[in-house]
Amino acid sequence: MSSAKTLLRGPALGFPTGFTPVTAKATEATGTHFPSGIDFGLLRPAAGEVMAEASPLETAWVLLHGTAEIECAGQRTRVQRNSLFDEPPTALHVPRDTPVALLNSAPGNEWAVIRTENSRSFAPHLFLPADLRPEYRGAGLAQNACLRNVRLIFDYTNRPEANLVVGEVVNYPGRWSSYPPHHHDQTELYHYRFTDRRGYGHAELGDDVVKVRDGDTTIIPPGHDHAQVSAPGYGMYYLWMIRHLPGNPYQGFTFTAEHQWTLDPAQQGWRPQTLPPGLV
Repeated sequence: MSSAKTLLRGPALGFPTGFTPVTAKATEATGTHFPSGIDFGLLRPAAGEVMAEASPLETAWVLLHGTAEIECAGQRTRVQRNSLFDEPPTALHVPRDTPVALLNSAPGNEWAVIRTENSRSFAPHLFLPADLRPEYRGAGLAQNACLRNVRLIFDYTNRPEANLVVGEVVNYPGRWSSYPPHHHDQTELYHYRFTDRRGYGHAELGDDVVKVRDGDTTIIPPGHDHAQVSAPGYGMYYLWMIRHLPGNPYQGFTFTAEHQWTLDPAQQGWRPQTLPPGLV
């Protein structure tokens, strides 16, 4: 693996008011972290602040928490999110040079801002919670040890002109996600939050394993197998982001061959026989 960083620690006291860059081309050029092709950061506007821009980059705005109004393409929409874990996302996705205004009327708002280069034109789209259906992957497999809620916001199937893929995962306490381990040709970012700031999990990056906490971000290099697990008692959320490669868009992944047997519901794995009845 490259000597550049693949684990980017979040601020110990949480993200401050204003915009905090996490990955950006300027820092990638210095070799301080593995290149992702994605500019990613967290915006915590002050109450009453209006953010207006027309970025030269394709941009996705994902509401993590709060209440705001979005102005884009002649439409003004009020949006709200109180829980990353219990509510589907709201996300605005726009091509380059698109005027966007975010009116943050209440304190405590937080946005994930995801950008990449893209010369193509396409229509802006606001993804609302009612548009997004949860996908409970892992149900009935491996004694439900990898049951999780996957929320795909957009990918190549519904936004083929985009250079980004964006989604979320809710990882239940003590369980795995991104499992069985899998890999793909494109670099991926995971940004983590927990139901309690004391929470933590472990992330596989190939053969390396790192401990992740609230506000951390991992960069998963191309071709590296990855899977995640959350410590018991703590729900883990991560926002996942991928940039398509030129001529090789992300359209899925390849499972690690040695663990593919866990995808067969008829093979649930070893069950202990020494626990009290009802706990097996």
